[in-house]
Amino acid sequence: MPGALFSIGRSGLTASRASLELTAQNIANASNADYSRRELTQSELVMTGAIGINAADSLGGIRPSAVVRAESALVQRQARDASSALASVDAQYLALREAESALENSGLFTGLVEFEAALTRLEANPLDPALRLSAVESARAMAGNFRTADSTLANARSLVQDEAAAEIVQVNELAEELARVNRELVGVREGTSGRAALLDRRDAALRGLAEQFGLSTTINANGTADVTIDAAPPVALVSGGVAASVSVAVAADGTLTFDLGGTAFAPAGGAMAGRAAALVEMAGLQTGIDSLAASVIALANGAQAAGVDTSGNPGQPLFSGTGAGDIDVALASANGLATAPAGAPAGSRDTANLAALLATLGADTGPAAGADALLLGLSSRVSALDTRREGLAVVAATAEAELLRETGVDLDTEAANLVRLQQAFEANSRVIQVAAELFDTLLGLR
Repeated sequence: MPGALFSIGRSGLTASRASLELTAQNIANASNADYSRRELTQSELVMTGAIGINAADSLGGIRPSAVVRAESALVQRQARDASSALASVDAQYLALREAESALENSGLFTGLVEFEAALTRLEANPLDPALRLSAVESARAMAGNFRTADSTLANARSLVQDEAAAEIVQVNELAEELARVNRELVGVREGTSGRAALLDRRDAALRGLAEQFGLSTTINANGTADVTIDAAPPVALVSGGVAASVSVAVAADGTLTFDLGGTAFAPAGGAMAGRAAALVEMAGLQTGIDSLAASVIALANGAQAAGVDTSGNPGQPLFSGTGAGDIDVALASANGLATAPAGAPAGSRDTANLAALLATLGADTGPAAGADALLLGLSSRVSALDTRREGLAVVAATAEAELLRETGVDLDTEAANLVRLQQAFEANSRVIQVAAELFDTLLGLR
């Protein structure tokens, strides 16, 4: 009997020590988002003995069985999908907000309005040199506003493109990490701490990939994960221990093109989809401000061609360039402003030609109205994305909280486990002490 007590006490101490180590590991990783809590399963240890032909079972204590990792495939998938949807809208919102800031800070709309205002003041006294100079300088300032809008919007687009290129490197690293984990999972023993650590690495890689691309994931019976990017068409990123490589390129219009193994695809989710959508909209904004600049150039130069300057000479072009990037004032002197209609004598105060230009500039389809509509549309788009972003953030936070509840570490529970395991350790130590006392007593019998 004392021998059995020794065996029982020793097995209890071994199991308590292993459980204590696992509990300590849980507590140490309580704030690690990529860690799932572990539990140690235990089973009864029964030994069989025989004397002669008679066999009998006897209790032998407890045996640590397997390390069980808390996980829920459904909750994990929901958390990844919510994170992917939020990342897509968030990336699009941040990019378009930068574009909105670029256009607003350029003073484009204000420049157009002030140009019209300077021409309106000139209409009251067309031969006033100061008013003529003011009109030309307002035209010069407006041209500068267009160039500023063009360059700052280009900078905003470049930031998004550079971010996409940098994140693609991270995507390929995560795909390689997942493939490496898949290869290691094939040979690892079930129920070990090593396997649990590999599954943590697998889920961390999947989480990182889902932030950049929408994913369809298949978790196999051996724990390996096969990943397909949700796209048009869908493309396989990781199959078993093999990972494909994703590449991104910038098209001539500034938009993104994606390729995986020679197959071009358009991502349907994740931050990459958000960046791609934002760049498409930013390309539209670029086209819009170029059209506005071209309209101003055409209207002003057309009006100049239809009138005469203060000397009675035909008007020369007011602007040079073809778009927002190269528009500039071409007129050499303020006296060259063609305020009077063609055929008017030198020094004419007739402002019919100037009035016609003001009418076209201020029309509902004029440049100022176009700039206002472009900026208003962009602001409305950014506001809508912000609202959607806030809603998706709530969904993602809820999914994350559910995942934490399923797989995270509860410090209160772990503290209670520490107390329980300490008591179990002390109890098993007492069992061994009692067994030793029994041995001493038996050996002391005469």
